[in-house]
Formats: sequence, C-alpha cells, structure tokens
Amino acid sequence: MNSHLEKVWRAIRPERLRKTFLELLDIYSPSGKEEDIQLYLEEYLSRAGFAVERLAVEEDRYNLRATMGKAEPQLYLVGHVDTVPAWDLEALGPQEENGVIRGLGSADMKGGCAAMVEAWLALSEALNQSELPPVGLLLVVGEEEDGDGSAAFLESCRPPWVVIGEPTGLAACFAHYGYLEAGFVTRGHRIHSSLPELGHNAVESMLRVLLHLGNDSLFNRETSEIVYSIREMSSSRAGFVVPDRCEAWIDLHLPPNKDPADLQEAIRRIVAGADRFIPGLDLQVTFDFASSGYNLETDNRLNQILREIYPQMGLELRLDAFRSHSDGNLFFAAGAKPLILGPGSLETAHTPNEQVILDELSAAARIYAALCLGTRGGG
Repeated sequence: MNSHLEKVWRAIRPERLRKTFLELLDIYSPSGKEEDIQLYLEEYLSRAGFAVERLAVEEDRYNLRATMGKAEPQLYLVGHVDTVPAWDLEALGPQEENGVIRGLGSADMKGGCAAMVEAWLALSEALNQSELPPVGLLLVVGEEEDGDGSAAFLESCRPPWVVIGEPTGLAACFAHYGYLEAGFVTRGHRIHSSLPELGHNAVESMLRVLLHLGNDSLFNRETSEIVYSIREMSSSRAGFVVPDRCEAWIDLHLPPNKDPADLQEAIRRIVAGADRFIPGLDLQVTFDFASSGYNLETDNRLNQILREIYPQMGLELRLDAFRSHSDGNLFFAAGAKPLILGPGSLETAHTPNEQVILDELSAAARIYAALCLGTRGGG
C-alpha cells in the first residue's frame, strides 16, 4: 500500500464520522431551507482549521467550498446537503440499531457528505502541507429540486473530475442514466357530479391516456430499457362536480446511450393517436426538464485507483450506471467528468426506511481519500 494512503487511512476515525453523520441527520434541510446545515458545516470545517468559502446561489442560500494543495483542484468531492421534505417531522431524528443508521437524507446524501468531510479531515491531519493533493470539497444546495447549487458553481468553475456521493452501495458509476420529466394535462367539462353524462370527466380521460401510454412496448417494464414512473396526479377541486382538469407528472429515466429528445418525440407520437380511443380528449403534453445521460467508460485513472484499493479493503469493485437523476448530469454537460459513488442505496432513498450501514460509511471515507490522493499521480 502507498505510504501516504496508509497514513491517511489510519487518520480516519469511525467514531468521529459517526458523530458527524448523526449531527447532520439531526438538522432538517429540505431543498430551499439549507442554511442551518450549511452553518453547521461551515463552523465544523472552520473549527478544524479550513478556510471555507461561501458561494452564493440566491439570497440566504449558498454552497460551501474548501480546497487543499498548492495547485488548482483536479478533483472535487461533491455532496448535496438538501433532502426531500420530511414524511413526519415528529419522527425526523436519526435512529441507530445494529450498525445501521436510519433517517431522512441518510443515503441521499448526508452519508456521502459525512464520509467526504471525514476524508477531508484525515487528509489534512495525516499529511504535510507539501504532500496535500490538489483537491476541493464542495457542499451544494438544491439538488433535490433543480440543481441550482451545482449550476451556480459551474458558472465559474469546471474541474476535470468530480466524485459525487449519491447512494450506489459503493458501486462505481462512470455511466449515468438520462432523465426526462413529462407533464400531462387533460381538460373536460364541469357539471354536477350527479349528472356525469352531461359533462366530460378530465380524470377519466387522464387515466385512459396513462393506460394507453403504459400499454406501448416502449414502457413494458419487462422488455424496455426506459424506467417509467407516474410520480403524481391531481385534479381540480371544486366540490361535488365532475372535474374539468387533471394533471399528471411522469419521471422517465433512460440509459446513457438514449437521447431524451427521441423519447419526447416517441411519447408525442404515442399520445397523438389516443383520441381514437378517448372521446372528447383535450390533452396537453409538456416536457419541462430533460437531461442527457453519459458513459465515461472505465479506462481512466480513477477506475485504476478503485481496482487497486477495493481488494485491499476486502470489497468487490462493482461497476454500474447510476439509474436516477443527479447533479452528475449537470457536471458532465459542463465538461467535467463525474464519478457517482457513495454509501447507501437508491432502494431506500426518499422512503421512511432510508438508511446507511456504518461500516459502509467508513469504507466510503477511505475510498474518497484514496481518490483524492490519486490526483498526485499516485504519490
């Protein structure tokens, strides 16, 4: 093992990491309300001796950045501090049992943030100033909404590599799915609900549109590569009447080699013929957000490092494509190379059972430290 890496790994303190993780989980930080957690992280890193820079996103919202080494950072550890809204504010705090910690944002992605901070501390404690690698730590806001934190950072800085700690179960994702958000609105004719035959029910129209779309082979879950999920559906609420408007949103994740524009056209083509089966259909389709996937392949320095260190840690290196949307899409579009790798799994993210295994958290810190050291050319 490289002597520098050995020193840094010895400096990683699992109990300190656990404490940091629990404190992050104790701070409620849904998208748009991240200031409390950023204040905590800013004080924590400043107290440890780091110069922490605030990067404004909008009023009262900012990213945090720290750097080390003498040269411009060749790699940034990137974590988002925001979460989806809480399921139950009364049961918000973390719960620990048998080496597993549960809590809102534990996997997505306060576990990754805590492991990155611990790797950062270990690097600074174990190495002399001249030995520090040229790397950055970036803690961003807004990932769960529109990625405005990362977008603001990319306006002035585009590093060669970033490592984003989204939950992958420590699989290395050099490839990333694309994402498309599709909106559907059906309109009908409002009438008293005791006389539905005199109106036109927008909800019934929407249900038939969604069934028509889902019956197409493009969305066959057994054979298609497209990941298709109806995220929400709502109708006009006006008392005891036939609804005259219904809105639905669909999340679509597509493999790295698929163009979201082609999928848009396919959806438009499918629903264009729906009026043959749905009398009186009044349908509007919009695509408010689209992001292409990517595939970096694996012939690169970061994958070489992972192939060397995983056996040393007693882990099997798994390569995968990240199936969800993340800030990785933004970084790639801006010219950076994003590796998605972090503790926890997508299976529990955004659910009441969200969790991270503590041993996986410590392993993530060691992996992040090794990747940072790799920017020194293996020294």
